[in-house]
Amino acid sequence: MEFLLQLLFAMVVLFILARFGSVIVSRFGLPGLIGEIMIGIVIANLTFGDWSLMSTLGLELPPAGSHADAGSDLYMVIYAFAELGVIFLLFTVGLETKVKDLLGSGKAAMFAAIMGVVLPFIAGFAIIMAWEGNTNHALFMAAAMVATSVGITARIIKDLRLMDTREARIIIAAAVIDDVLGMIVLAIVKGIADSGEVSIANILVIAIQAILFVGVVILACKYVVPKIYDYFDERRKRLIAQGKVPPSSNKLVLAIIVCLAMAAFAEYIGLAAIIGAFLAGMLFSEYAWEWELEHKVDSITTFFLSFFFLNVGLQVDIASLTEASVLTLALVVIILALITKYVGCGIGAKIGDRELDRQGFNIIGVGMMPRGEVGIIVASIGLASGAMSSELYAVVVLMSVITTIVAPPILSKLFRKKYPEEYTILAEDRI
Repeated sequence: MEFLLQLLFAMVVLFILARFGSVIVSRFGLPGLIGEIMIGIVIANLTFGDWSLMSTLGLELPPAGSHADAGSDLYMVIYAFAELGVIFLLFTVGLETKVKDLLGSGKAAMFAAIMGVVLPFIAGFAIIMAWEGNTNHALFMAAAMVATSVGITARIIKDLRLMDTREARIIIAAAVIDDVLGMIVLAIVKGIADSGEVSIANILVIAIQAILFVGVVILACKYVVPKIYDYFDERRKRLIAQGKVPPSSNKLVLAIIVCLAMAAFAEYIGLAAIIGAFLAGMLFSEYAWEWELEHKVDSITTFFLSFFFLNVGLQVDIASLTEASVLTLALVVIILALITKYVGCGIGAKIGDRELDRQGFNIIGVGMMPRGEVGIIVASIGLASGAMSSELYAVVVLMSVITTIVAPPILSKLFRKKYPEEYTILAEDRI
């Protein structure tokens, strides 16, 4: 009973503080996740003499570089909530990822995504190998650099009401393809870290597993799921025609079962659980709006996800960021993260669409910059598995936060420069 009371108290305090942080930063036009991460950092580092907020809440983090299960029992519950949050987040992203959009996104989006993966990966791997020579650290940094946050980019474009522009379609499609490629990269990197060896055979096995998993789900989305849907739809119509009441079915329950099952399967075969959750979302993407899945799952995600971003902040040791070497590395990584996405995605889009002008190049390059929650997820997996140091984890979190803060205002200005708001009086309109 005492443990339950302590857990409920910690959950109430953490959730209230997380929502408070989210609301505050949202008023400045920034994504709420940044506020939740900052609150986590404050909680983890708030101490006065022998007193700390962490000890008051009964949370004891695992030692740096060790697995998450080395923390206190109370922390393990919060950690489990955090993991469920990121699983449901990727499931939601999958619900918004239609296979037909992936397969028919065009050359510009495809090349933008590929170049936006290759250049950041090379840069991330090279900088860490040059810095300390640790292959596992370098691989996870490279995987974190590859990420692009679909949610943040899409939110900016939706707020501007410019989803129908050519650049917006390229950015969204490229970000989705980038996510799929990023999931494959993450699967390979995690597999190498778990096995402890880097070999061509090992990489091929993991890559084949990941590609097969993605391929089977895409085929199922295209050929199997529609037939299952048609079967139940025809059965329902037939029962109605016979004057019978068709049995009701809770689509949300089915979606959650499939999501958790595929996440567990992905983890079992050596891929990350979030890959299974993302692919599970794709299975339901064609019918997500009709079944109101996005709205229903969003309520679950909102609760659990706050614990994930809080946990991200809890892992950041402010003391590690006071070291000149770590701050220098963070600055270099942030600059490389911005430049490689801008150049890679811009050049890729230009290769795929020769008619793309300079303004379009700039919009696509900047639109693919935010790492947001995706880069943080990769870093969290690396830290939890012991394949990433606490210093590098802090660097990745800082990189993800800074790119998420920097990109939105620049992207808004670039979009408005090319597509002025309706009814805005321009110089050429004046009499």
